[in-house]
Order: sequence, then structure tokens, then C-alpha cells
Amino acid sequence: MKNFPLCDTHCHLYVDEFRNDLVDVMDRAVHANVREIFLPAIDLASMEAMGALDHEQIRFHSMAGLHPCEVKGEVASVLDRIEEWIDRPDVIAVGESGLDYYWSKDHVGIQKKSLRRHCHWARESGKPIVLHNRDSTTDLLDLIEEEQDGRLTGVWHCFTGTMEEAKRAMALGLYLGVGGVSTFKNSGVGEVVADLPLDRLLLETDAPWLSPVPHRGERNEPCRIADIARNLAERKGISMQEVANQTTRNAWRLFRLDSKDGQP
Repeated sequence: MKNFPLCDTHCHLYVDEFRNDLVDVMDRAVHANVREIFLPAIDLASMEAMGALDHEQIRFHSMAGLHPCEVKGEVASVLDRIEEWIDRPDVIAVGESGLDYYWSKDHVGIQKKSLRRHCHWARESGKPIVLHNRDSTTDLLDLIEEEQDGRLTGVWHCFTGTMEEAKRAMALGLYLGVGGVSTFKNSGVGEVVADLPLDRLLLETDAPWLSPVPHRGERNEPCRIADIARNLAERKGISMQEVANQTTRNAWRLFRLDSKDGQP
């Protein structure tokens, strides 16, 4: 049976935090057997910036969307411009979009309106949606349930929910993104993901944020997907390679890279 490399399915490698040592960061990722890095968008500028990333041993996959924390007023014109990117062949997903009530609830209505538009793009394009959720789980899943017509697929990025919330999300067609928080001792997330089906999980760093144990508090980077995979393997009582094999297959399946790019 072929062993597959690791995928980092959510990484903001284009941000300023990597400006001074980007080549070294990518080389460390390769050394950790990371060969696929997925780049969620924050705004239009980030969509332009991710196109400049290049490494001969890493495949980069771009997304298009507007982060909910960037939805602070009338954004119709910005969304109109983002929509022009959705059908580009190099854009493999819509997002990240979603709801964020942690920083402010002043723009909830606009965030929901933006998220519905992202859902529309995902359904019409056949591309998965990448969902940001912070302190908004019930509203987020309610909205996805309303938007789900059988065509919507995607991932709950940075899953931090309960088992009941995970089951509801999976029933709605979502995968669950397992990141650094799953390694935190008192988060409770590790115990939940240990009991979730491996074929519905994706690995992600959300770098440069949410670095896993034993690097918590430091800048995160793609090579630390190995720490997340190792932690998940230990919790499930399986090998790290089994985690790598299945989660990479999951990523290829969700983002349709198997048929599109000739992957197994």
C-alpha cells in the first residue's frame, strides 16, 4: 500500500509573518513530509499574494473568499470582485467564509449575508466551502442547514465543537479540520476528535496561528502538521502514517484533486 505525504489544508503562508524566512519555512515543511498546502483567502489582497508562492516539492492550492472578520460594512462591491475568481481553474475552494462573534457582534447580519453568498458560489461552482467559526456554532450550522440543497460540501475549519455538533456538521456534508487546538491539554477537542471517524477529518495548521504543543505560543508553520498528526495518531491508537494516508485521501476527495490532478 502506498504511503501518502501530509497535507496542510489551511495555512496563511502569504502573510507578513513569513516574509523574512519563507524559503526556510517551506524547506522545513518538505522535511516534515508536507507536500500539499491549501491557502484560504482573507481578502482580495491575499488572493493576489498567494499566487506568488512556489516550491518545487510543494503543491499550493488557492481559494477565494472574504474572511468574516473583514466583513465590517457594505462589502457588496468587494464580493463582486471576489466572485470573478471563483471559476478560475487554480481556485479549488470557496473561503474562508463563516461567522465570527468573538471580536464583535456588530456585523452579524452582514456576515450572514456574505456567508450565504459564499454558499451560493460553492453550490454553483461545485467547489467546497471552507468555514470559519468562532463563538457562532449554532448560527453557523443553522445557516448551512438552510443553504444545503444536496450540492454543498466543505469543511468546518479549526473544529472546536462537541460530539453532538460534530455529528450535526457531518450530517450536513462537512468535514472537520483538526488543528493545533486538538493538542491543547484542557481544550477538550482532542478527546472529541479521537472518537470521530478518521475518514471525515482533515489536518490543518492555520499558520501562523494556533501552534500545537510542544510549540504553543510560537509562530505556527506548515511543518507542525506533523505534531498534529502525531497527536491524533496517539489518541486513536494508530500509526502516524495511517493518519497521513487517510487525511490526505480525505483532502484529495473533498477538494477533488484525485480526478482533477491525477492523484490516487
